[in-house]
Amino acid sequence: MAAKIIDGEAVAKTLTDQIIADATELTAAGRPPHLVAVQVGENPASKIYTNMQRKNCEAAGLEYELLELDEGISQNDLLAKIDELNNDPKVTGLILQMPLPSQIDARQVQVAISPAKDVEGMHPENMGQLFYGGGIVSACTAAAAVELLKQTESNLAGKEAVVVGHSEIVGKPIAAMLLQSLTESPTVTVCHIATKDLASHTKNADILFVAAGVSQAKWRGYNRKKKAGEDVSLPDLTPLITGEMVKEGAIVIDVAINRIPKGFDSGGAPLKNDKGKNAMKTVGDVDFEAAKEKAAAITPVPGGVGPVTVAMLLKNTIACAKAMA
Repeated sequence: MAAKIIDGEAVAKTLTDQIIADATELTAAGRPPHLVAVQVGENPASKIYTNMQRKNCEAAGLEYELLELDEGISQNDLLAKIDELNNDPKVTGLILQMPLPSQIDARQVQVAISPAKDVEGMHPENMGQLFYGGGIVSACTAAAAVELLKQTESNLAGKEAVVVGHSEIVGKPIAAMLLQSLTESPTVTVCHIATKDLASHTKNADILFVAAGVSQAKWRGYNRKKKAGEDVSLPDLTPLITGEMVKEGAIVIDVAINRIPKGFDSGGAPLKNDKGKNAMKTVGDVDFEAAKEKAAAITPVPGGVGPVTVAMLLKNTIACAKAMA
């Protein structure tokens, strides 16, 4: 029997309904949640994201401000601006847009954001709170992935959970979140692209999170070398997790969002669409069509983790605003 498709849009709507109620209450009390996104220089991809942030914030009743700074800003001047925002009582949440120019140490600036206004949940203090089961915010994408699991299966005790990917923003925090309960946590195994015999782990997973972004990395590497004039073979953009690697009846949460070409011509160039641009598709790390025939439940890409990640950003903004009250 085909898997249940986990509807991220529906879960995001439920979360957003509560966010709207909380924002209305805070605003009525004279303490409106106010999110500031800091962007250095111009970046088309970042612009798409900030437009989405603004749209979702305004729809939920949160104040949103995009602070656009000159691309040539120095590290010290940027840190001074972050400090100014940290000390502004009207600002209840801060987000630093990536990428940053080469003269900026992104990690240093990220750490400079006050933990109390860190709506991405990426400050070391907030990350550290995960290990103690506390804190008011957590990494948005990881929190979204775990929320989708909990909306699908409430009884995790004794189950085998495998996380493929060990990044600071997704894989590691997912593992920490799954281990919060002393009595009801699953057994967690963390794998990554260097794991030997990955299939031996995934085939044992009652719960499988995949967040490696392998196809995207391969495409970018190939594209970079191709533009540099190097002689490279076509990349293998098949999904990291095939249907054979999924346990019968597993819950599969595909976190990855890979934008890759639909195909290549005989010269190794991506196929074009009717507008003459690269014909691209959005896929995850899991072979969705094959996996859905074996899994009990699975997230689609897009429409799974993505919408809930946006809701988690707003939820964290509300949490920071409440804590500052």
